[in-house]
Amino acid sequence: MQSIMQIKNSLRNLFLVTLLTLSVLQLSAQSEDALESYSSYSLFGLGNLNGGGTAYNKGMGGIGIGVRDTRFINIANPASLTARDTLSFYLDFGANQNNYYSKSATTHSAFNTFNMHNLVLSFPLYKKSAFAFGIEPFSSVGYNFTTRENNPDLILEYGDLYYNKYGNGGISKLFLSASAIIFRNFSIGAEGIFFFGTLNRNSDLLFTSENQYRSLSSGRQYVVRALTAKFGLQYSRKFGKEHSLTLGGTWRAAQKFSGNTTSFVYAHNPVGAVDTILHQVRDNNYLQTPSQLGFGLSIRKKEKWLIGLDYIREDWSNHALIPTPGVPFSTTLRSVFKAGFEYIPNRYDIRYYHKRVSYRGGFYYENSYMKIGDEQINAMGLTFGATLPILRLHNGMGIAFDIGRRGSVKNDLVRESYILLNLNFSLHDIWFMKFKYD
Repeated sequence: MQSIMQIKNSLRNLFLVTLLTLSVLQLSAQSEDALESYSSYSLFGLGNLNGGGTAYNKGMGGIGIGVRDTRFINIANPASLTARDTLSFYLDFGANQNNYYSKSATTHSAFNTFNMHNLVLSFPLYKKSAFAFGIEPFSSVGYNFTTRENNPDLILEYGDLYYNKYGNGGISKLFLSASAIIFRNFSIGAEGIFFFGTLNRNSDLLFTSENQYRSLSSGRQYVVRALTAKFGLQYSRKFGKEHSLTLGGTWRAAQKFSGNTTSFVYAHNPVGAVDTILHQVRDNNYLQTPSQLGFGLSIRKKEKWLIGLDYIREDWSNHALIPTPGVPFSTTLRSVFKAGFEYIPNRYDIRYYHKRVSYRGGFYYENSYMKIGDEQINAMGLTFGATLPILRLHNGMGIAFDIGRRGSVKNDLVRESYILLNLNFSLHDIWFMKFKYD
């Protein structure tokens, strides 16, 4: 009787949390003016690519390919799902709050955003296998800037003239993962992925001094979707009494997006009427992304500390993306280096709470897939975070900070400084346990 009530309570709690999170996600998606992120560089290609992972990964510089942990869901490598108790169920959901400051040779701006980040549920399939499904962002678009025409001849002819460029949207990743231990110390995993989303890019021509001219609104809306798969493996081996080494690798197949592109141009009369100059919908069959190869390793001292490294490589140089007229934008090889650590003073301390906290830190350096002229856009940052234990088992609140910089003010580019905050709640429970006494 006790076990049945425990199962019912766990199911009810997970259902309520999932329902609440999905409701917030839906409300957030309904706000057309809210930007999920803010970056001048999201004007190009598919926008800013999400580093992947939850606050657990992000606090350690984003590492996870070569990490195995029994306490949290590690979605960086599907092969890591087997690192768990065979009766454990996990739910992880999170949000992010991002602060951006952009500076060029002539202007500067600041922007803040808040949005839901991920929802992941994982549970066992059999004694040596596990399963997970969830959703997280893959890329995001968010920018809004206005420039004034400085050509005196045009100002004399048309009056004050402004150009406004703005965009929003993004691509989400819905995934279904499974993992199994096939040999001693050797685990494999596979992940089915469905990418979907909408990218909006708009450009307005605004006349403010002379009412006889009509302002123009133009832009394109890209509705995209794609199916692909990711595979992973991990090998873990103990050495000494308390230490272990884990090696991991992942490979994600290339994908070609389908969907449609809507191109439009509208003229706005001074009296408020709108005339349609162009409205064209055509199939979108030229967007694509390359395969991804990743390697990782970690060394752990049981219940005490972990250090790890990750490397990710994607060759975008021969893959078509959204063109940007008037800007020498091209794609190139993307590579990411990550390093991180975790330290736990005493996980089982019953006197001092701070000794049970998991402390994390890390570093990353990214050569992005974007190239403006001859300049590749790079990013680097420091991360730190922690998981604060809540009640019993492995329940906790994860916090991760990412303090970084992207781009440069040289060659008429933009330098972005940012502080990103990720908050995650990890819920853990034991289901289907047989009690000796009811």
